[in-house]
Amino acid sequence: MSRRTTAPNVEAATTADVFGEVLRYFREEASLTQKALAEHIPCDRSQVARVESGDRVPHDTFVKTCDRVLGTNGALMRLWVRIDWYPEVEHPDWFRRRAEMDEVAVAVLEYQQQTMPGLLQTEEYATAQFGQVSGPDEVADRVMARMSRQQRFLSPGGPLYLVVLDESCLRNIMGSPAIMARQVAHLRAVGAQPNIRIQVIPGSHTEAVLPNTSMSLITLPDGQEWVYSESLDRGHFSNAPDVLAQHKQTYDLLRADALSARETAALFDAVIERNGHYGPAEPQRSVLGEEQLQRKQRRQLPRTRPRVPRPRPRPRQQDR
Repeated sequence: MSRRTTAPNVEAATTADVFGEVLRYFREEASLTQKALAEHIPCDRSQVARVESGDRVPHDTFVKTCDRVLGTNGALMRLWVRIDWYPEVEHPDWFRRRAEMDEVAVAVLEYQQQTMPGLLQTEEYATAQFGQVSGPDEVADRVMARMSRQQRFLSPGGPLYLVVLDESCLRNIMGSPAIMARQVAHLRAVGAQPNIRIQVIPGSHTEAVLPNTSMSLITLPDGQEWVYSESLDRGHFSNAPDVLAQHKQTYDLLRADALSARETAALFDAVIERNGHYGPAEPQRSVLGEEQLQRKQRRQLPRTRPRVPRPRPRPRQQDR
């Protein structure tokens, strides 16, 4: 039996290339263009093109939607789970210990303020965030490292992941309202997974006692528990029993003061409907209200000529 050889000047396909070829095959079998598939996801057509060419790592929500739209009975998701999308990534030195914990953790309980948690960010959200402080080359590396941490949590049977978001995470626009809308749609999708629950604490819940920084409670396979928090370019760890007990109580109270997971999902739907804009919808005036407003405005228009007083008849005096 002859041995198969690779043709000269032909590079071996990567796992990303193979996934892209499979996706392209199913898309063409469904008679869909890249643009048409992108409208179902939703995303830009260029994102579908880059996934098919092996230049972009697809998110789990992207893959699940493709399975549903293309009728592949979960084949793409099964392939996505088996691929090691991030074999070589470099985390910052100060964050490496946290990344190693994420690789083996059996549970992560997280409270986040100001920005979305790294484990839940979309690629374009992370790109916009890192783009504020880093150059293009560094941004690409940091985004890939961040995305590498997510795959284990988003895969079927992933570790328990409970998240409480301060309202500020939704109010702070990262990149653009459209990016925020897709980010919130991602939260809506992953929050429905069996191992993930997301809750939001609205600013109107003034009775809630909020920590002054984001924090994570991490449980490792051997039962060890750690509290993790961050300052500028530095991670802080503690497993002191009194510190753990205090932060566990704080987290329990945060979850009690937050919207339920179902109420949070409804809030996400409202944000998505308004294309990433957070806050109450503009009140709609009734037709009658519009007419009354116009009449009031007409009465208040300034006169163009002086007002001349007209003599009024005096009331007749009654005979006494």
